[in-house]
Amino acid sequence: MNRHISLLILVVFFSCKEKEKTLVPVTQKEEIPISYAQGFSMEKMASGLTVIKLTSPWPNSETSFTYALIPKEILPKIALNKSDYDAVVETPVERIIVTSTTHIPALEALGVLDRLVGFPNTALISSTKARAKIDKGLIKELGNNEVINTEVVLELNPNVVVGFGINNQNKAYGTIQRSSIPVVYNGEWTEKTPLGKAEWIKFFAPFFQKEAMSDSIFRTIEDNYKKAKALALDAKDKPTVLTGGLYKDVWHVAGGKSWMAQFLKDAQSRYLWANNEDIGGAALSLESVLDKGNNADFWLNPSMLTSYDDMQHTNRHYQQFDAFKNRKIFSNTITQGETGGLLYYELAPNRPDLVLKDLIHIFHPELLPDHELFFFKPLN
Repeated sequence: MNRHISLLILVVFFSCKEKEKTLVPVTQKEEIPISYAQGFSMEKMASGLTVIKLTSPWPNSETSFTYALIPKEILPKIALNKSDYDAVVETPVERIIVTSTTHIPALEALGVLDRLVGFPNTALISSTKARAKIDKGLIKELGNNEVINTEVVLELNPNVVVGFGINNQNKAYGTIQRSSIPVVYNGEWTEKTPLGKAEWIKFFAPFFQKEAMSDSIFRTIEDNYKKAKALALDAKDKPTVLTGGLYKDVWHVAGGKSWMAQFLKDAQSRYLWANNEDIGGAALSLESVLDKGNNADFWLNPSMLTSYDDMQHTNRHYQQFDAFKNRKIFSNTITQGETGGLLYYELAPNRPDLVLKDLIHIFHPELLPDHELFFFKPLN
């Protein structure tokens, strides 16, 4: 009799445990609003699970990825079919590795920079807070992104590695995944609009259960950008703008459909290559640029050159441009971190409002007379 009672108790116990551990209710979900970014979407399940669908990990990608983010407190109650996802990550993440400097400002803004334990080529990082942690040995050097030191990664034992790549051929990521460390891609750099790039802070938020904070941060950036854009409409004229410079006899200008071209449009300037269809850069000859841009009112980013003397010595033809003669050249490569990292390429995707205000101040100083240039500086 006692034996039967014991068996009955065990049956009831395990039946209850099975009821507690249920499949994720995929029909009960809410889509998280994404207003500008085109490369990812997010859904929040009734159970607390967050599903991220990444559709643009790199340009022209035909590959998509799906990631499941599970709060640790509900993990014991969920029976998840892991084969349905490219990565499953427990949240909040306590130890993270990121691979692009553009990821650093998102972590800093969310107040989770202390979770960063490793980065490839730390010399590229400009953030003063991150550099202080590097100096203390709290952020480890991982080598080059294409050949990440997987041994150090395994020693650091992160909860997740946020990858960056131009394709899916990074063998180091495969090694890391086979060691049961989740790898997720971040495709922020493929976005074509300023606010689209900035909205990727929402991608990072659920890894740390910081969704409300990321929404607030992005709304502030969006509001600042919209106000600056509206202010620019009061400009009395639209100056003409030339971009780029020579590299091995090829002049690279910003494409007409690029991120930079959008900034120039919103700052109420006339970009000379606005009708170009390239979303990145366009390669041109010196002759064609001189013909079209000789009389441009302003010139932005003459390669990596930071002074008029450097330009003069690099190529004598630069002196033929009106912007050179009138000292109307500005560069985003002058502002650097203490180890030579370029602040613009790290922070600008996250703070397009500051980029736009810089350009408005340059082109229309009367509209923002008190603004101090943050990214763009006049050549020495």
